[in-house]
Amino acid sequence: MPAATANGLTTAEAVARCAEHGPNRLPAPARPSVARRLGAELTHFFAVMLWGAGVLALIAGLPTLGIAIFAVILLNALFAFAQQTRADHAAERLRAMLPVQVSVWRDGRRQIVEAEEVVVDDVLLLENGDRVPADAVVTAANRLLVDSSMLTGESVAGAVRDGEVLYAGTFLVEGEASAVVTATGEQTRLATIAKLTTSSAKPDTPLARELTQVVRFIAAIALGVGVLFFLVMLLVGNPPQDGFIFAIGVTVALVPEALLPTVTLSLAWGAEQMAKRNVLVRRLEAVETLGSTTFICTDKTGTLTRNQMTVVEAWTPAGAVAVDGPGYGPDADLAWSSTAARESCTALALAVMRCSTGYVLEVDGQWQAHGDPMEAALDAFARRLGIDTDSDRRSRPVQLRFPIDPRRRRMSVVVGDGVVVKGAPDSVLPLCGSDPPALATAHAMAERGLRVLAVAAGSGGGHPPRTPDEAEQDLHLVGVVACRTRRVKTSPRRWPPAGRQASRWRW
Repeated sequence: MPAATANGLTTAEAVARCAEHGPNRLPAPARPSVARRLGAELTHFFAVMLWGAGVLALIAGLPTLGIAIFAVILLNALFAFAQQTRADHAAERLRAMLPVQVSVWRDGRRQIVEAEEVVVDDVLLLENGDRVPADAVVTAANRLLVDSSMLTGESVAGAVRDGEVLYAGTFLVEGEASAVVTATGEQTRLATIAKLTTSSAKPDTPLARELTQVVRFIAAIALGVGVLFFLVMLLVGNPPQDGFIFAIGVTVALVPEALLPTVTLSLAWGAEQMAKRNVLVRRLEAVETLGSTTFICTDKTGTLTRNQMTVVEAWTPAGAVAVDGPGYGPDADLAWSSTAARESCTALALAVMRCSTGYVLEVDGQWQAHGDPMEAALDAFARRLGIDTDSDRRSRPVQLRFPIDPRRRRMSVVVGDGVVVKGAPDSVLPLCGSDPPALATAHAMAERGLRVLAVAAGSGGGHPPRTPDEAEQDLHLVGVVACRTRRVKTSPRRWPPAGRQASRWRW
């Protein structure tokens, strides 16, 4: 690998390549022109039937009725077209409001950039939970498992090793890796699949199919009755011209001109009601389909919450602290359980910060999370206790990292000559021997709906460990940290806080 690539790009190089090759985004689906979309609203089966009814009304000498029918068709088409156009613009604004970010190695340091700014030869720094933003070749993998189901259909995550390819859109289930980008945007395999999906025709909605059947049935009845009355007029001795005019009048009378605007206005009203509840409906017919939905399955984090976390409590064998402060800033109200708690809680904050990759950064006067929100909250917690986390990372870099394992539910890092472990309490506490107070405190925190982490430390054994089991030997408990997803103003708590024991951990 070239040295420039191994060390990552500079910001200037990345900007130049992005300007030359374009942003890293999937090709926009081909959208029909305005004339074509408007024409579709004027030429569907129901509209064609009304056009025919209007022409017949003019032939029958009923110009007022014919013009009224034509006006209904035009107004309905314009209304439906305006509703769909507004929904399309709203969808574009939503995509602009939800940027996807990724960690890269630029200018000799780790940076968080927009996924659209990733270019060829960028060095991606990926961890479990990250989605791959572009096709890339793995240069260093650590216990890497990747979910490629969206490309291959395989439900089981597969191991990826050094030299193998990661494809855009795949998902890291476990481990971490660095990878050099080889293709972005329209050159990725995901873009090829996206082009295939956009080229296929969209199926009609259930309501559209039902309306088509009803309209055809009504048209058949109207034409059949018109022909029947024309034959009756001939049988009773009337001239054919009079019978034809009479048949046209009967046929037009049987056509429900008000059905089309009634259906459109009903669906538009439903779409408007959904919009008031922050639900975007792009096609009016989809309102009826959504109305028949019984269950909606969704991921909670970031969907039903703000995807922000805050450390609210920390406990150590020597004392505890309650934290009350907004956002990720370094300012917060601290309630110490005792005078001896400050030193032990500071050691806990320092240890858990070292065992995290997420951090907070002040941008334009606002503190923002970079990386995992929970790890950013841990970095903010350390800052609130007076720790200069940036300086500590520079002076004591992580030498070896064993990322979170969903089976073991803990992770480990080697910093200097020591090891720090964090994870679910029932996974970490047994490594530290019996500690009933810590177990009771963790249970009480979990019972109150908090996300609980236990933190332990060890000497490391004097030599670099090769496996997590080697690293996690002879540990002692540092403390327990509790986070929550929403800031709620609370009063100082008794230590340990009262509460029933929880039956399961929130990890």
